[in-house]
This record gives sequence, structure tokens and C-alpha cells, in this order.
Amino acid sequence: MLQPRQLGMLVLLTLMWGTNWPMMKFSLRELTPLWFRAFTMGGGAIALALYFTWRGQDLRLPRSEWARVFWLALPNIIGWHFFSILGLKELASGRASILGFTMPVWTVLIGLLLGIERLSPRVLVSLLAAIAAVGLLSFHELSRLAGRPLGVAWMQLAAIGWAAGTVMMRRTRSALPTEVVTVWMLVVGAVFFWLAAPLAEPVPDVTRFSLAMWGSLVWGVFLNYGYAQVLWFSLARSLPPSASAFSIMAVPLVGIATATAIVGEVPHLNDWLAAACIMTAIASALIRRAPPPTPAPIPAQQGRKP
Repeated sequence: MLQPRQLGMLVLLTLMWGTNWPMMKFSLRELTPLWFRAFTMGGGAIALALYFTWRGQDLRLPRSEWARVFWLALPNIIGWHFFSILGLKELASGRASILGFTMPVWTVLIGLLLGIERLSPRVLVSLLAAIAAVGLLSFHELSRLAGRPLGVAWMQLAAIGWAAGTVMMRRTRSALPTEVVTVWMLVVGAVFFWLAAPLAEPVPDVTRFSLAMWGSLVWGVFLNYGYAQVLWFSLARSLPPSASAFSIMAVPLVGIATATAIVGEVPHLNDWLAAACIMTAIASALIRRAPPPTPAPIPAQQGRKP
């Protein structure tokens, strides 16, 4: 049973994650994708490191863990953040969030391929609902004269990367605290984007950024990479799996709802139908039926005295 404080933190986290999609789209009006990731991820890694150090967490990474953290960072941080920002550049932010959150379904599909999941009715419903969502949005992009079907492909690659990283995290045995792994994965990602951005994109003139742009960067650094991560760590140790599933389900809806106010996007009917399909897919993939209660043993009846 969720406590009121946990519920409040979960609602706040969901609002922050959902609102982050149109906030990122807003940032891309003045900043190119890779430079946006370089600024926000680098700043977020520093902010998290300072916070956890202040809390007394030892962030030293043993040499024996360097390779493990690097391989975990490839799909979880570099893959997800690289492809998702390219997809967001092409698509409406609400639509990008729907496609990105096919991740739980891809996680189940990878589990099927690796033999750690079986094709149960629950998994089949999840896969069919996700296919319907991607089909709805892909058809809408292909049918429009100015459609961006490449954005759909970028977002699916991002979701596959996140899913592969999730499976890797579950199967990795490490004594390191989650906070340490997260900070160092962000460091790996930040180094990648700071190396890739100047090679692929022109160096931005930060003196020309608007006040709103600076506010968007502050949001990305301190709220999305910073405070949201702290909230998640606070909840993850005690949050029931069903609660985390519902939180993930709500993120695309928040993204669609806030996109109108932040970047002026008007969702289409296909977006709402696809969001409903993704909610169905995530619910089927993540919310497992509770095992039936074990019947209490029946006490042996005492025989009557003659």
C-alpha cells in the first residue's frame, strides 16, 4: 500500500518526466540535439555527483568495474539519449514520448528471444497493443505530405536501446550502489556527447540564448537529471512494481497534455489512440497477476471423548 508521501512523490516524478518531453522540444528551437545532450547530461552528472557526495555516498569506481559500467552505459545512456533526441527533433514531443515508452514491450520481447520470458497471453496482448500504437503513428507520419517517418524509426531504436540496457542491468551482478552506477554512466554519456557534438554540429553561441532557453537548460540539469533521479532512488527501494508500471504508463499522457501549453502542439486523434494502446501494452507487460493466496492449513479436529 502506497503511503501518502510516496504517492505525492510518484505523482511529482511522473509530472516531471512527462513534462520533460515538450521542455526538450522547446530547447531544440535554439540548440542542436547533440549539444543539448552534452550540456544537460554533463551538468546533470555534476549535480548528482555533488548531491550524493554531500549525502555521504562514496562515488569512487573500482578499476574492476570500469568495463561493466561502460557496457551498461552504451545502451542505457548513449543509445537511449542519442536516438531519442534525434527522434524528438523530427516528431512532435507527445508523439515521441508515446513511441519512446514502447520500451517495456521491447524489454519483454528481448526476454522472449533470450528465453527468460515465455509467450503468455499477457505478453501477446502487450505486443499486439504496441504494434497497433506504432502502426497508428507510422501511418499518420507516412500519410502526411510533411510527415517524418524517420523520427518513428529513431524513437524505436531508442526504445530498443533502453530495453536492452534494462535487461543488461537486471542480469548484471554488481555490489556497487545504484547511485554510483548511475553517476558514472552519466559521466560516460556526457563524455560521448561532448566528443560527438563538435564533430557533427556547429558550436552554439550561448550568448544568444534567450532567458527561456536558459530556463529550459536549468530544468534539464537540475530537475530531469537531478531532482527526478533523487526522487526515483528514494522510491525505487520501496515502490511496488504495479505502482512503477502505472507511473510509466502516465508519462506519455502527461507529455501530450503539456505539449500544447509549452510548444503549442495540438495532438491528433491518432496520438490519443496510440497513447491508449501503449498504456494497455505497458499494463500487460509490467503488471503481473498476484499469486493466489496459500490456503491456511486446516487444524486437525480433536476427537470427542466417548
